[in-house]
Amino acid sequence: MQTLSGLLGDTSERNYSQKLQLFNAFAEPELRQAISDLQLQPGMQILDAGCGAGESLGWFFDALKSKGTVVGMDLSAAHVIAARACAPPAALVLQANLIHAPLAPRSFDLVWCANTINHVRDPLAGLLALCALSRPGGRVVLGQTGFLPDMVFAWDSRLERLVTEAVRQYFREKYRLNEEDVTATRALVGLLRRGQLHNIQVRTLIIERISPLREADERYLNDGIFRGFWGERLRPYLATRDFEKLTKLCDPQHPDFALRRPDFHFLQTFTLAMGEAP
Repeated sequence: MQTLSGLLGDTSERNYSQKLQLFNAFAEPELRQAISDLQLQPGMQILDAGCGAGESLGWFFDALKSKGTVVGMDLSAAHVIAARACAPPAALVLQANLIHAPLAPRSFDLVWCANTINHVRDPLAGLLALCALSRPGGRVVLGQTGFLPDMVFAWDSRLERLVTEAVRQYFREKYRLNEEDVTATRALVGLLRRGQLHNIQVRTLIIERISPLREADERYLNDGIFRGFWGERLRPYLATRDFEKLTKLCDPQHPDFALRRPDFHFLQTFTLAMGEAP
């Protein structure tokens, strides 16, 4: 039996790189802007802890004008393979647990950790491990999607509420979590304060889409959300009538398919909480 390493079931063997690639292609404009807003300088040393499929490594190199060091690190062997395939040749990509990173302490000007700290069973221990890799005064940035419900059902707010709760219930039961565990992603500012970081700042970006959609938007929403995130997994958590309504909204062959509705509106938040390492 495989031993679970992370709060959400992450192990070195687990592979959801395709979902990560779908999201990165979808959110690339906003994520590139978030990195640009950090005002990185050529020559900096950057660590992406939990780099996933690795697209962000190229974005960091672009921000550094290809003059600096970029290191990616991920627990999953499959994610590391994907990251190495797309990262610039000069990037170093390591397979490692961020709690026990095989990297020199106090060596990075910026430690970036997006959609990862919420997978760690002890987030404070994870944050302190990241701080130990940062130079004194270097920035540690925690990024997290999904502070708010992802889909705005402009046509049915009741179904929106039920689907949001069904997703949370699914994760609670699958990973044996409680409500606090599921919603702990909202606690980034408090986590940084517990870690005694200085000059804490926070900002939330809105990733917003309406019709017509880019191809990358359609792939992420259709394959990543409708099929990969919702679908049959939500059937046990919704009344039959509500599940049938949701199924129609997610079916490209149905007249009510959400991505073809003139009132389609998608919102996804991406929050950046950052501070300076002590």
